[in-house]
Amino acid sequence: MASISHSPLAFTGTSSASDLFRSSSNGVSGVPLRALGKVRLGMRRNLAVVAKLRKVKKHEYPWPEDPDPNVKGGVLTHLSHFKPLKEKPKPVTLPFEKPLVDIEKKIIDVRKMANETGLDFSDQIISLENKYNQALKDLYTNLTPIQRVNIARHPNRPTFLDHVFNITDKFVELHGDRAGYDDPAIVTGIGTIDGRRYMFMGHQKGRNTKENIQRNFGMPTPHGYRKAMRMMYYADHHGFPIVTFIDTPGAYADLKSEELGQGEAIAHNLRTMFGLKVPIVSIVIGEGGSGGALAIGCANKLLMLENAVFYVASPEACAAILWKSAKASPKAAEKLKITATELCKLQIADGIIPEPLGGAHADPSWTSEQIRNAINKEMDELHKLDTEALLKHRMMKFRNIGGFQEGIPIDPKKKKNMKKKDEPINVKTPVLDLEGEVENVKQQILKAKESSNEPPMLPLTETIEKLRKEVDTEFSEAVKALGLKDRFATLREEFSKVNAQNQLLHPALKEKLEKLREEFNQGLSSAPNYEDLKYKLDMLKELSKAYDLAEKNKKAAKLKQEVNKKFSEIMDREDVKEKVEALKAEVENSGVSNFNDLDDNLKGKIVELRKDLEFEFIDVLKSLGLDVELKSKPVEQTLPSEVKTKIEELNEEINDRIENVINSSDLKDKIELLKLEVAKAGKTPDLAAKNRIVALEQQIRQSIAAAVESSNLKEKHEKLKAEVSKTVESSGGLDGSLKTENPNEDSFSFDESRVVGANRTFG
Repeated sequence: MASISHSPLAFTGTSSASDLFRSSSNGVSGVPLRALGKVRLGMRRNLAVVAKLRKVKKHEYPWPEDPDPNVKGGVLTHLSHFKPLKEKPKPVTLPFEKPLVDIEKKIIDVRKMANETGLDFSDQIISLENKYNQALKDLYTNLTPIQRVNIARHPNRPTFLDHVFNITDKFVELHGDRAGYDDPAIVTGIGTIDGRRYMFMGHQKGRNTKENIQRNFGMPTPHGYRKAMRMMYYADHHGFPIVTFIDTPGAYADLKSEELGQGEAIAHNLRTMFGLKVPIVSIVIGEGGSGGALAIGCANKLLMLENAVFYVASPEACAAILWKSAKASPKAAEKLKITATELCKLQIADGIIPEPLGGAHADPSWTSEQIRNAINKEMDELHKLDTEALLKHRMMKFRNIGGFQEGIPIDPKKKKNMKKKDEPINVKTPVLDLEGEVENVKQQILKAKESSNEPPMLPLTETIEKLRKEVDTEFSEAVKALGLKDRFATLREEFSKVNAQNQLLHPALKEKLEKLREEFNQGLSSAPNYEDLKYKLDMLKELSKAYDLAEKNKKAAKLKQEVNKKFSEIMDREDVKEKVEALKAEVENSGVSNFNDLDDNLKGKIVELRKDLEFEFIDVLKSLGLDVELKSKPVEQTLPSEVKTKIEELNEEINDRIENVINSSDLKDKIELLKLEVAKAGKTPDLAAKNRIVALEQQIRQSIAAAVESSNLKEKHEKLKAEVSKTVESSGGLDGSLKTENPNEDSFSFDESRVVGANRTFG
């Protein structure tokens, strides 16, 4: 082959590195191609070599024209397709966060008003900000599983590359599965943390719609898993620890992926990860769905962010399978046990990485710092293990999941029901939600009052029941905070034994109860949840009053209707109509318009008819279970002052005597026992409880009656009674005459003031 000797040609102009064609085999060194294309070289056989450059489109991506060598992560960071967003992502409000948005709007409105008017609203702003912070704390410390699922899927939640660029000192992204494909849904690369090299790989979701389409919404194809496996072998060969980030709803399950071997790729990854001789730490930063997550999740340590979820099937899919409706997803999320807390209890996850209030998207930098600290801590622990111990540690982590050991005797109670009954979890409702519910019920009651309708009893009853549960929970927390939980539990057991045996409460047990109650009441104000307890208790009292008033009005209206119906039946009887009509005719024939001018015979007839009707009305009221009192002119108004003084003195003496009897130890214990029995029986006591209460009431009445009879009070009462009767007769009062302000009234109606109250022990 013809050789080209070194030519002393002088090349002018500047040449880039890509233009230089260097080859030791052809003897040309450092000759620009452009020069070769322009200069004709003399060669044997008169041959000429002409080189032309094909014009192509200039690509600046991924390298910019002037790459910054001091960029964070090193100059190779420019190789990554992941660039900062030009626009700030729009805030997204989850459904359960709407109460927080309402408070934020109020804060903005007050600030705007302060700026416009120049007035000082700092106190109101501080109060609203404190209310917002408390509501945020209450909401995010009592999240339900489905709410955590929604947070894990939040559009603004930090992605894998967001965290990687925050926690690494240098990072270079590596591409391709060496089979012609590069799946953007899985990102891999090498990075350093505190000078220690790691192989990073993880699912990458998009930060907007365009990126989500490019990244396939974080759902990898087989190419992505094969790329991850290639990087695992690479890390294993060079001794780089592996850190994987899981954030995928699952592997992409389209026809093409199945044809390319989706299941085989995942299975190959699972097998490979158990044989890697380097430490592996997996972190679930969002949602980890099924085998798509597990394909890069077979690690020595599995960590989860506080609001991340890890599941074999999404709550929506589970609900559609079991309950035939995706609307049951909240129930499915609760039953699946997919949150970080539940998975740690099941020993599937090994640790929880905290998130700020509001979720990881509220403060991504702080969240990344917590991830960085967790990686350093777990890797320090795993680096202490040798290769054999490391492999065994990884294998035993998964072998122990859901396992049991043969030969260990099972508790007999568990043989009857292998699954333990779930203990009720008292999750406190945020104060803000309770305020909204109570305010809504109040508005409904006011609207019903304005329209003269009955208040809505169902929402009122449900809200009261909810508030009672909340108050019980707050009381339980206060008891626990004051260190009285064990003492309350002991007393409850003793009280239950007494109640089961239908025995009277022992004075010593009663004294213990009183002492503990007094100690609790004294220390209640120092409990950390005292303000919440007091506030919820006030709301409960307010709604309970409204409920009692509504029930009372409802019963009174119903009773009034029944009584008027009975009265109408009496007045519509033929014999009563005839008597009334006859008396009306006699009054008209007498020609007298004033009742006092009627003769005594006619007055007597009217009084007699009214007494007969009153007796019938009393019988009707008593048949409805009411005590009736006929109101007339008080006798005391017709008595002289000396007699009034004697009555007052006797009343004081009787009251003093009764009070002394009640304060005696024997009777006082019975009264306290009666109170306990009534409280224990509640609103719907059984027959045994009623009998105990009636027996105690009779014993108390008999003790009081015996004490009064044993003294000379009865004799004094009889003497004074005779004296009062003599005085009344001498003054001409109570002569049986009937006086009325309306003599022409010929109908009778129910008077509520005549009904004193229901003669019922339990109303």
